[in-house]
Order: sequence, then C-alpha cells, then structure tokens
Amino acid sequence: MAPTEETLSPDADGVPTTAQAPKDASAQSARMPRWLPRAMVLALALVACYRLATWAFDQLTGLLLNVLIAFFLALAVEPAVDRMAARGVRRGLATGLVFLGILIGAAGFFTLLGSMLADQIMTMVQDFPKYLDQVVSWVNDTFHTRLSRLEIQDSLLHSDWLQSYVKNSADNVLDVSTQVLGGLFKLLTVTLFAFYFAADGPRLRRALCSVLPPNRQTEVLRAWEIAVAKTGGYIYSRGLMALISGAAHYILLESLGVPYAPALAVWVGLISQFIPTIGTYLAGALPMLIAFTVNPWYAIWVLVFVVVYQQFENYLLQPRITARTVDIHPAVSFGSVIAGTALLGAVGALIAIPATATLQAFLGAYIKRYDVTDDPRMHGRTRRRGASALARVRHALSRRS
Repeated sequence: MAPTEETLSPDADGVPTTAQAPKDASAQSARMPRWLPRAMVLALALVACYRLATWAFDQLTGLLLNVLIAFFLALAVEPAVDRMAARGVRRGLATGLVFLGILIGAAGFFTLLGSMLADQIMTMVQDFPKYLDQVVSWVNDTFHTRLSRLEIQDSLLHSDWLQSYVKNSADNVLDVSTQVLGGLFKLLTVTLFAFYFAADGPRLRRALCSVLPPNRQTEVLRAWEIAVAKTGGYIYSRGLMALISGAAHYILLESLGVPYAPALAVWVGLISQFIPTIGTYLAGALPMLIAFTVNPWYAIWVLVFVVVYQQFENYLLQPRITARTVDIHPAVSFGSVIAGTALLGAVGALIAIPATATLQAFLGAYIKRYDVTDDPRMHGRTRRRGASALARVRHALSRRS
C-alpha cells in the first residue's frame, strides 16, 4: 500500500490522533481570496475608463472650446434678440437678422481693407526701386560707402536664403491652405452653435431647469441673467476702447498724411480689441505697411505710437473702463486675463473677464458681509499713538478736577 500523508501523534491521554488539520489550514491560507479577482478586474476597468475618458477629452478639446466661444457669443447677442422677440419677431428670425447684420458688416469691412491693401501692395512694388534708392543714398551719405542699387538687387535675387525661402514657401502652400480651411470650418462651427444657443435660449433654460429642484432653478436663471449682463458689459467696454483706439490712431495717421486713415483707424480699433494676445501686433502691422509707402520713417513713428498707446491702454485705460462696465476690480481683471491665457490660450484671454465677472457677481449673493468699524485705518490713516496718549492724560486730569 502507498503510504498516506497522515501521521499519528499521541494526545494528552496517549491516544494516537491525525495531524491533517494543520495541513488543511495552511492550504486554505495560501489559496487566493475570492474578492481579489473581482477587485483586480474592477481596477483594470477603472483604469481603462480613465484612459478612454482622457483620450476622448483630448480629441474633443477643440470642439469644447468652440462651444464655449459660441456660448459667450450667444450671451452677447441675446439682449438684441430679446428686444426683437419682445416686439413680435420670431426668435429664430430675430437671431438670423442679428447674425446677418454682423456678417454684412464684417464682410464689407474686410472687403474694403482687402482692396485697400491690394492697391498699396501694387504701389509698393512699383515704387520699390525708389525706396531702395533712398535707403542706399542715406547709407552712402551717413557711412561714406559706395553702394549701388543694382548690385544690391542682384545679390538679393541670387542669394541662397531667398531661394530657399521661396522653395519652402512653395512647399508649405498646402499646409497654409489646410490651415485656412480649418479656420473657416471652426468659424462656421462657432457660428452655428451660437445661432442655436441664441435662438433656443428659453428652450435651453427650460431643459436645464427641468432636471433641477425649484430652488436650484432660481439660482440657474439668476446666474444666466448675470452672465448675459456681464458679457454685454464686456462687449460694450471693448467697443468703447475700440472707439478710443481708432480715434487716437486716426489722428496720428491723418497728421502724417497716410492714405485710408479712417479705414486703418477702424482696423486698428477692432482688431486690437477683439483678437486677444496677437491682436495688437496684427492691428499695427497694416498701418506701418501703408505708412512705409509714404515715407519709411513714418513706419517707425507708427510703431512707436502703437507701442506707447498699448502701454497706456493696458495700465490706465482698460482697467478703469472694465471696472465701470463689468464691475470688476482692475487687478482682478488683469489677473483673470493672465490666468485665462495660461489655461486656454487666446480663447481664455477672450472670455476671462466676463466669466470672472459672472462668477464674482453670482458668489456675491452668498457671501455674508458685516458693517465695517469706524477706524482710521479703514480710510488709509494710521492712528497716532502720541495723540491718543495725550488725550488719555487730558481725560484723567479733567476727572481729577
């Protein structure tokens, strides 16, 4: 017979017993717990869901940003749509009329600028030899050199960097075309979402409030109303700064004798205010180009004026106007723009101020405020210790007498 694994051991009474029980306990302790496989599967499923959600968010970031821009654009045009709807115009038709007016204005403006820019480029190409002669003459007179325009033109046309630049530009034509088509598609997406948000604003609010209790519905409607008011105030402040900027640049361009001064002033005002981050540089480049056709030194004057006015606007004009129209502290306004740019880039810079103003006004209703004590330090004055000690001495003497 095969030997068994059981062994006999005497108990306290001397009766032999088996030693199987300790072996079964060790086997059970080495066996995997029943909950461990399910926990591992659940952990793997959570990791997979997290990776899938992260991937989906990365893929949809562009769409979410377009929707966010469209939402704030709809808030900006909603007051005009509400006024037209209150007069009996259907909301969809009123929204279409508002967007049609914006489209016609933008198309007319850019058509005028395009024709103006084409004329000036042709003028610059025709007068380029004259400009080059002026530059060469100034260099020869200043530095006592003997440069020739023909030699400079020949060296430029046959230079390696110019040929490589032309070759790279030809190779990048497809990339530029793709970027232009992508930009047009994004503009169409933003416009469609903004149209739907503005036209179906009441329906969207009803759908949102239908899943909330009555007390939450009141808060949502109040937040929506605050957002409309703050966004409208932000658009008004930007329009006012565009008007001031356009007037200032018009005076400069008209005094220098630069052609198309009114159109250039409107260009500078609109582009510098409604295109964040790079709007100032795009706005100043075109007047500099046109001023160069009149006199190369005028372009330098325009550049200096653009830089100086931008500093004046950033540190003095914009904080004061924003504080009055959006009701937000200048420091908070400046910090919100920096934070928005760091988080969302140009989109964050564009919507940072109305979003911060809306959040500040909404949270202000839930912050309990108290009466401020009548202390000189509240008014920016320090308490004079010597004067207070003298007052106490006088008070003590008056009590003794």
